[in-house]
Amino acid sequence: MSSIIEINNLNKSFGDVQAVKDLSFQVREGELFAFLGVNGAGKSTTINIMCGQLKKDNGSVIIDGRDLDKNLISIKRELGVVFQNSVLDSALSVYDNLQSRAALYGILGLEFKNRLSQLAVLLGFEDLLKRTIGKLSGGQRRRIDVARALFHRPKILILDEPTTGLDPQTRRILWDVISDLRKKENMTVFLTTHYMEEATDADFVVILDNGKIAAEGTPLELKNKYTGDYITIYGVSEDKVKKLGYEYEHIRDAFRLSVPDTKSATGLIVNNPELFNDYEITKGKMDDVFLAVTGKKLVGGTEK
Repeated sequence: MSSIIEINNLNKSFGDVQAVKDLSFQVREGELFAFLGVNGAGKSTTINIMCGQLKKDNGSVIIDGRDLDKNLISIKRELGVVFQNSVLDSALSVYDNLQSRAALYGILGLEFKNRLSQLAVLLGFEDLLKRTIGKLSGGQRRRIDVARALFHRPKILILDEPTTGLDPQTRRILWDVISDLRKKENMTVFLTTHYMEEATDADFVVILDNGKIAAEGTPLELKNKYTGDYITIYGVSEDKVKKLGYEYEHIRDAFRLSVPDTKSATGLIVNNPELFNDYEITKGKMDDVFLAVTGKKLVGGTEK
């Protein structure tokens, strides 16, 4: 699978603050790529450079085989972007917002109406077309943001914390649509998020800390490297759990033990069969990975 985004030795400073420090990574065509970090880690700076909204100090940005410095206009046509904050015009209707956006790409007349109808069905906003953006709920507005980004069928969809503050139903709708488009159109998705369950579904993850890559790999590789496994045991006394010699915590009607890996968990169960009549084994989560790598918890996009 070829790379559709190549970032090499990218640097960007704002005065004395170096926001991005010698950053290099690649994104493969068609994959879901998660770009994680607390606010100030360099995520949005990198995205703004990729979108041509911010000039880099040095380094190179290659998108779809073209150098950003020499092909900015053509590269922008390949990108669809959902920014953290909505860029829709609150005074205009949903229809007018999307029509003006489509016109920038030469999508007019019947072609516009057909694409609008398709996206309205996919994202569930058929009954909102005449309403002004300012009168929509946050979830409704986000659906229109996504439709705006998808209108010209981009090769790369950049999602900068797209589901922050949304209700579970709207989040599910958005991800179902995005997953479907990835399968049908081989669309690449570049995601920043503070919902770690979204990062768990990624094909590849890069974790930024202070403008530099702190860790990278598939979710499974990162979990195996930075977290252990957990065994939750039901129906046993704390005295018996304590004798096993592993760190544990009391959760509701059970005890959860921390073990280094699945092999250790298997050995523990085999050697103590009388205790493991009712239990479950789970791997560490991406939250655990992020905390282990950065020493910070990702909560609402901020460190804690």
